[in-house]
Amino acid sequence: MTTPPDETAASPSTRLDEARGHAEGGRFDQAAELFREVLETGEDSERAQAALGLAVVLEGTGDHDGARAADRVAIETRDPEYGARAAYHLALSWERSGERDAAREAWQAVVDFGNAAYLPPALLALAQLADEDGDAAQACEWWERVIATRDERFAPVAAHDLALRLLDWGEPARAQRALDGALEVFDRKQDPQTHARLAVNLGIAHLEQAIAAFGSVTPTDEADPEVVPLAIELLARTLPLRGRDESAQEVWRRGLADPELGEHVRARLRRTFAADGGEHLWWEDDIEAALRAGALPVLTGEVFGALDHIYALAAMRYAEGTDGLPEDVRDLLEQLVGVPAGYPWGEALRESFDARLGEAADPRPPALPSNWPEGE
Repeated sequence: MTTPPDETAASPSTRLDEARGHAEGGRFDQAAELFREVLETGEDSERAQAALGLAVVLEGTGDHDGARAADRVAIETRDPEYGARAAYHLALSWERSGERDAAREAWQAVVDFGNAAYLPPALLALAQLADEDGDAAQACEWWERVIATRDERFAPVAAHDLALRLLDWGEPARAQRALDGALEVFDRKQDPQTHARLAVNLGIAHLEQAIAAFGSVTPTDEADPEVVPLAIELLARTLPLRGRDESAQEVWRRGLADPELGEHVRARLRRTFAADGGEHLWWEDDIEAALRAGALPVLTGEVFGALDHIYALAAMRYAEGTDGLPEDVRDLLEQLVGVPAGYPWGEALRESFDARLGEAADPRPPALPSNWPEGE
């Protein structure tokens, strides 16, 4: 006997649509009932959709165990789309509950499906789990697979993390390749901050390669007096950029101590010194020592501090008036307070002294004389 048309059950696809409508409207019980009906009567693809929908609905009601069971049903259908989505949903569920091993298994299931839409985040999650577990080698393999997907969102993240590990391991060339691959697919306009991080790490990778190249140049009996000292200088000046100040000092020390190349190295070290007509100035050794130690800013601060003190002593006496002083003493004070005016920083020193003079404890501090020397 044929069933009357008005009693014919709705098709699975129709029930799926109705179930999704109930879920979107917050009618979770009705949605769950329809999803379960499709699970019993539908084909594999429809069952996969129903199981995933049921998992989402049950999770929304707080039934996490039921949701995970539904995800597994969808995964077991091996549907390339909804099975992969269910594995992704299950992995996130386990991550939120802190179940690392279960999450790893679910992420691996996503990878096994091979769906390009979900593969990059799954690979990245597996890399992060391996890295947190201390398995850096396995993490690097996962990161490299993420980069190979050329995904605009996840490849840059993987490249950044991979590059940091490779730089730590002393593999800057491999780090550079990873970063180059990510930057090729990354749109800097969409995320300037991420682009900046990748670009900086790429620059660091180049620096590390430069350090290795400069360091490979070693003095020999037939050493080129131009090339080897240049390599020593470049190495010594590049190392501090990577925070290796002590190593830079040692490079300078060995270069200067070389009996054949020492003077050539010293010429490279002093090439930025002001021209002095060949005369050796007493402070040059201190400047050289500061350069070798990476302490030039410290030395500069000490020198300007001493200069400021000396100037203040002379300028205060001059500002108080020179009446009664011998003429040669007056001339000397005038010359002293006029010396800084010939330098770019002279005006700032004069303004600093003038300000401090106005803030002096004396309620009536001496004013600068009208004939205050301006220097040449």
